[in-house]
Amino acid sequence: MSPPQNTPQLRQNLARGIMFMCLAILIMPVMNAMAKSLTVEYPLAMVVWARFTGHFVAMTAIFWPGRGWRLFKSAKPTIQFARSAIMFASNGCYIAALSTVALATASAIMFTAPLIVTALSAPFLGEKVGIRRWSAVFVGLTGALVIIRPGMDAPTFNTSGWGVTLLIFSAASFAIYQVLTRKLSNRDSAETMIVYTALIPAVVMSCAMPFIIITPIGWQDWALFVSVGIFGGVTQYFVAKALEQAPASVVSPYLYGELLVAAIVGFAIFGEFPDTWTWIGAAIIAASGIYIAYREVVVSKSKPQ
Repeated sequence: MSPPQNTPQLRQNLARGIMFMCLAILIMPVMNAMAKSLTVEYPLAMVVWARFTGHFVAMTAIFWPGRGWRLFKSAKPTIQFARSAIMFASNGCYIAALSTVALATASAIMFTAPLIVTALSAPFLGEKVGIRRWSAVFVGLTGALVIIRPGMDAPTFNTSGWGVTLLIFSAASFAIYQVLTRKLSNRDSAETMIVYTALIPAVVMSCAMPFIIITPIGWQDWALFVSVGIFGGVTQYFVAKALEQAPASVVSPYLYGELLVAAIVGFAIFGEFPDTWTWIGAAIIAASGIYIAYREVVVSKSKPQ
């Protein structure tokens, strides 16, 4: 089977995919900065509730008119619930870590998730991972160690290593979430996946809110609570649309641009700026992730059509 021709429609789809991914990386650090600022004055659980409930309400409102109850129809509801619970754990740990870890550093450590996905794809998805991709995984994890520098007096975090520990758990959980997403990618629509992503945490945290809620002070805080959820849902939607329009190998490398945006946002709002070792470690992780994406293209082309 010959490769697809470089038609105007294909070029247009690729351009749309890249555009959606770029929009996602512009919004993600802003959303994380909102969450980080809210954790200073409000309980962590309240911020997590706003993140997921806003996501769920916004995405349901957008897609319900065209799909109705079909929006919640899934070929594998058990896996959807598992995805949602794992995303709950991942994002909750990430928001908790932001209280002690610089925004750009947190983004850099989360870049290890695609490497972990590659490692998990062999036992859980039955995909063959060759020595080159395994090597890239180990090199990328070495980059994470450069950022974390265990046992050294590194300025990665302000008080203790618990924030970095939470980020490592968050990245591993997010990788499992992505593996489960791959399992459902050919069965459920992107709209259904996005709504289910926020379902479990929205329900659980809404039940807890009467016991921990604090009334936001002023319209600015109200706006932050509303925005953090809407931005979270929109970001997930843009990533899904990017992958719908163009292959992951084309659009995924653009995700690494989030580090630059996170560094700018973190410096502008919190006065944080990554040190040299953080930039070096992030570059190693990004290079490994991009190489893995490249190898996946090479391997897919070598398979008989």
